[in-house]
Amino acid sequence: MHKSQPPVFLRRLFAATGVAVVTLMVVACASAPVAPTSSLTAARDAIASAEQADARQHAGAELDEASRKLAQAERAVADEKMVEAERFAEQSRIAAELAIARTAAVKAAEINRQMGRDADALNEEMKRMGEQR
Repeated sequence: MHKSQPPVFLRRLFAATGVAVVTLMVVACASAPVAPTSSLTAARDAIASAEQADARQHAGAELDEASRKLAQAERAVADEKMVEAERFAEQSRIAAELAIARTAAVKAAEINRQMGRDADALNEEMKRMGEQR
């Protein structure tokens, strides 16, 4: 038995429909960029942690930089520039983490200075006690 082929116009119609469907899928994917939600959340969380760690007092420049980069990321999302938004969000998170680290370093240095003063005072007291005997 011989199978008959569909008419040429039907084959062309199916081919054109297939091309149209693929084109629509590509356009739909390209026109709906996904916001870097997790990067934005990580940046916001890092800024909040820096503020709780008193970074405003000890690393204000870094905290300001983190806030500026987050604002740039949010503007990039609004402009549907998601790659740029991701980059700014990561820069924001890194700046906030730097603010946290600098704040911790300043606090640790102050603790070390205080411990040195306490040790000096203890040594002086021990000397005085030894002289009284």
